[in-house]
Formats: sequence, structure tokens, C-alpha cells
Amino acid sequence: MTRLMIAATMIAALTAPAFATTPQHKPRLTMAQAREIALKRAPGTVADAEYEREKGAWRYSFDIRQGKRIHEIGVDGDTGRIVEDSYENPKSSD
Repeated sequence: MTRLMIAATMIAALTAPAFATTPQHKPRLTMAQAREIALKRAPGTVADAEYEREKGAWRYSFDIRQGKRIHEIGVDGDTGRIVEDSYENPKSSD
């Protein structure tokens, strides 16, 4: 029984990251299209980009470096609408 529990735990641990990183929603916009929208709102260099689910909705998230600050722009993956426009705290690890 113990070996079975260990095996089940190992399988769950190995497969969980694959499920966690696979989006459950296919957006209408591509990453490139969303990136173009984000850079129009906040010109700079994209430091990080991802497609994520936040607050129940799927969106592209871009961290755009503008000098010493990071401008975070969220773009709805279906409509192209800007859903977040904020600056990250420089001391934040996110």
C-alpha cells in the first residue's frame, strides 16, 4: 500500500506542472498582436510576457521596461482591450 501511495504521489507531482501551465482557453489574438497593442500603450522593452488567467479572465500580461520602472499592461486575449495598466513596485519580486 505504501509503495502504491508513493507511486501515485510521484505521478501527480510529475504531471501537475504540465496541467498547470497549459491554458484552458485559446485566445483570438496571437501573442504578437497583443504585444503590439501593449507597446502602443506603453513603449519600451518587453521584459516578460505570458498568457494567464487572472481574476477569472484570460489575458496576455506584459512587463515593459521603461528606464528603471516596469509598466505592466494586460491585454484581453479575445477583444484586444487593455484590462490592466499599472506600474510594478520596483522592490516587488513579481
